[in-house]
Amino acid sequence: MGMEEDELLAFREHWKQELEKNTDKEGYFGHLSKDSSSVHQSTSFWEKQSNASQQTQPASKEQPEYVSIAEGLLDGRSSPLLDRIEQERTRRKRAPGGDALNTHAPPKKENKRQKLLEQFLQDLNEVNDIPFFDVELPYELALKIFHFLGRTDLGRCAQVSKSWKVLAEDEVLWRRLCLDEGFHNGASISDSPCWKSTLRDCRNTENGVKSNWKNRVGSIRHLQYELGKVLCDVSSCAGLVIAGYTSGDVRLWDTLHWDKSYLHPTHSIRDETPAPYVSHVRVNKTVATAAYENGCVDVWSTETGLEPIHRYQHLRRVHALDLSPDSPALASASGPEVRVDAPDEKGYWKSRCLVQLPKPVDGVLVVPGRRDFPLVTAWAGESVYLLDSRWKEEQEPKVLHFVYDHPVTCVDVSSCRAVLGIKSCGWGMNDGGNKIQVYSLETSQCELTVGNSAGDFTCVNLRDSPPHLLVCGNKDRRVRVFDLRTGSSVVSLYAHHMGVTTVQADDWKVVSGGGEGLVSVWEMRIGAKLWEMHNRHPVRHIRFNSSTLVTANIPDEKSPRGACITDDDLTAHRRYRGLICHYDFSMDSSTQDHILPICRSNYIESSGYSYNIGLAVPYDILSGP
Repeated sequence: MGMEEDELLAFREHWKQELEKNTDKEGYFGHLSKDSSSVHQSTSFWEKQSNASQQTQPASKEQPEYVSIAEGLLDGRSSPLLDRIEQERTRRKRAPGGDALNTHAPPKKENKRQKLLEQFLQDLNEVNDIPFFDVELPYELALKIFHFLGRTDLGRCAQVSKSWKVLAEDEVLWRRLCLDEGFHNGASISDSPCWKSTLRDCRNTENGVKSNWKNRVGSIRHLQYELGKVLCDVSSCAGLVIAGYTSGDVRLWDTLHWDKSYLHPTHSIRDETPAPYVSHVRVNKTVATAAYENGCVDVWSTETGLEPIHRYQHLRRVHALDLSPDSPALASASGPEVRVDAPDEKGYWKSRCLVQLPKPVDGVLVVPGRRDFPLVTAWAGESVYLLDSRWKEEQEPKVLHFVYDHPVTCVDVSSCRAVLGIKSCGWGMNDGGNKIQVYSLETSQCELTVGNSAGDFTCVNLRDSPPHLLVCGNKDRRVRVFDLRTGSSVVSLYAHHMGVTTVQADDWKVVSGGGEGLVSVWEMRIGAKLWEMHNRHPVRHIRFNSSTLVTANIPDEKSPRGACITDDDLTAHRRYRGLICHYDFSMDSSTQDHILPICRSNYIESSGYSYNIGLAVPYDILSGP
């Protein structure tokens, strides 16, 4: 540091000597007059200094490096800076109200002995004050340009100048980034005083929840059950969980506020005995529905009350039931019959279409999306049909897929695609085994064929998967993820010992359930298992969002022989009843007042108690006496 200071002092002394040589000549800017501008005077000075340096160059060969740099600037290599200075000063001179460059103003008396180094740095500062955007550019247009930048680029732009900082921290830009990343959907600009801070807090919360997922830190809750009831079916959506039991009861939980309610089925109003089993249940944000063994279908509103708002009857047992995730459109199948119901413009429910297929229906799915006329996919044997609710009796059902002696084992649909698991039999085994085919709903043509497995595909998930990704489970105990853009396999996981029964994935993890009752959570990027939980019965339902996970272990035997589950024997009842688990990973264990759920447990509850599933000792956070 001392050597650099000595060189700086020597540099300043050199400039003082140059100034003393030119005491009889013009100053740095000279005197302002009406006939000449300050820009021309400054330029003439640089030319004179350049000529002087050329004359004295042979006598000073052993000059320090900083002197040679300064001489290079004086030789004309600073011309780009001079051009920008001249343009800026000329513009300011033409601008109205430019008092600083007014030629009629009285001339300022310059100090002839002012340090040339300080004046040079001042000129450089004037160059830096020139914004990238001209002052004549409208603010809205500059804001539109900044709309194409991400949060990292906006942070860098905010460090350029004060004007860029104001522009880069505009609330419109950060609100757009917050909405693009999935936070506060539908929020207006006035809902947050600082959208930049809101985005930072949301990202920190998201990273904390992701860490809790990986480290198995959170709480688990077993949804309440009663003696004498065996679980038949479970569905969940948007914080709502619905379950149907062998006693004919249907129960709905709101996991956001932990409100539970019994939905009143039709047979309870009629006092039918014995009550029919619940065969299928479905729920979305506004509507819940249940189908029974006797062919009855009930529909409830999750907002208005517990009494059914719509009901209808099939002549046989309902084999399949589905509800649109984002609209009140319902499809049910009984034997070869498919029925579609939806409310009209005034809100009154009615039957939209009733279709008779050639074979008994194996399953139905309502295509997601809000449409004036619901679109339904149904499969039976080797055929997959695409049914429009405007279907007429004289029309033939539209066939989406058919291959003789190649039955369809599983189906899932999104708003524009349908994914089919095809079982190869006979001659088809020579073509690589069982496959998955992806169809376009617009063209009804096969877009892609993936998979090559000897086992049957038991489940596929396209509706809840990330864009361009498909996750599926197979009887060969593996979970596979495919990229629909290239048709290649992203990851293959050896997951379960008795085949995969249900699966779901997002952008970084996969959650799968098996026939042995095991729920496994996987890291997709590295293909490693993070953790697992086990219960007695097969996993038939998995649904998760960013912070919660709902799983259901549903027994295959609804009436086990030799077991009286109506008695007060909790062990026997737990063995046969089935189980619904709700996991919450949104807990912030880093706060000072955080208390783990095990410390809030009520051990007198017959259903068990909430406990933390993290590998941590709950009493480590307790302060000493």
